Amino acid sequence: MNHCVVGLQWGDEGKGKIVDILAEQSDVVVRYSGGANAGHTVIIGDDRFALHLLPSGVLRPNVKCVITNAVALDPEVVTTEIQGLTARGFTLTERLFISENAHLVLDYHKTEDRLREESLGKNKIGTTIRGIGPCYADKVQRSYAIRMGDLRDLQKLRTKLHAVAEYKSKLFQVLYNAEAVDAEAVFEKCKSHAERLLPFATDTTEMLHKYIAEGKSILFEGAQGTLLDIDHGTFPFVTSSNSSALGMPAGSGVPAKLVDKFIGVVKAYSTRVGAGPFPTEQDNEIGRYIREKGNEYGTTTGRPRRCGWFDAVAVRYAAQIGAVDSIALMHLDTLAGLQELKICMEYQIGQEQAAFFPANLDKLSQVRCVYETMPGWDDDITGIDDFNDLPLKAQHFVCRVEEMTKKPVTIIGVGPRRSQTIFR
Repeated sequence: MNHCVVGLQWGDEGKGKIVDILAEQSDVVVRYSGGANAGHTVIIGDDRFALHLLPSGVLRPNVKCVITNAVALDPEVVTTEIQGLTARGFTLTERLFISENAHLVLDYHKTEDRLREESLGKNKIGTTIRGIGPCYADKVQRSYAIRMGDLRDLQKLRTKLHAVAEYKSKLFQVLYNAEAVDAEAVFEKCKSHAERLLPFATDTTEMLHKYIAEGKSILFEGAQGTLLDIDHGTFPFVTSSNSSALGMPAGSGVPAKLVDKFIGVVKAYSTRVGAGPFPTEQDNEIGRYIREKGNEYGTTTGRPRRCGWFDAVAVRYAAQIGAVDSIALMHLDTLAGLQELKICMEYQIGQEQAAFFPANLDKLSQVRCVYETMPGWDDDITGIDDFNDLPLKAQHFVCRVEEMTKKPVTIIGVGPRRSQTIFR
């Protein structure tokens, strides 16, 4: 059976934990989009693992892990992750495979990202400055793109990097009065990347179709969240890739109809990092309580996340466009201690009800949330493993999420550990 796990909010929903759990029954785990701007956290016993590029299934020793074409691959980050896991006893040889067609994030991409954000001032997008956007821009423009497979011919790569450096240097100097790009310095790093990463390089599309023909169970892992999708999210405050379930076929080369079940991951509340519309945001004592109780600080940047109530309108939209079959509701335990809980059940724009999430900045700026209020609970639920043992008020909250999103909640997270999970 093939599954796809995708976030239905603005990222940070807890996908890493769900992928890690489902990987136990999977043969292959596939990362199909995004770059090192993603951060997936998995806790095993007393050990915490923060992954940015390696699929979360890498922590299961018998699972093969694949990074596909559409991932913006930062060679330094993935090398650091490989070395870190190797030092902690994980073997990745003949278990990790990286697409030879994945585009590389190099130093000048990060420089370009930083310079562009600084130039925008108060109008900046709020990127992680990881160079993801500029890398994807080079991919689309084609002429100056560097891919994993280019590391195989170093002399040809050197010539290409000098052409790239000449172009980027003119760009940086004219637009930002910044220093020129040192092509030789970039090339020397690429030589090191080639030595360390080429043993993992292959045609992952061919590999995945081979696994499908063999009847392997494949788990596809999304990065970020649906509301950050470049085409269907809250543009321009989005990521640079198709981070929704819609990105899975294009990113991996595997048709969506070959996936048996799409699982959407959400928090029992909402969070977002950086700038952009956030209709249910609580920039008040409630938001601060959720942030501290849920440890809502970015895995990648450490930035405090903006926090707010669960937005059923946004989640319903994300589930619809991703053809999601069921929902994993995470961080239910974080809400314990709040005397009153709210769920945004609909949007009002002027006198009109917005029946469908308006992924449009002008419309979202006019949204007024219509909330349903329900009582909270004080009980500690972190040790509960049966839905029927949850406080009745917590059960009622879960059921209202199901009713408002029109999707069944089949997994509930009541803590960060593997064991702190309720299956329905």
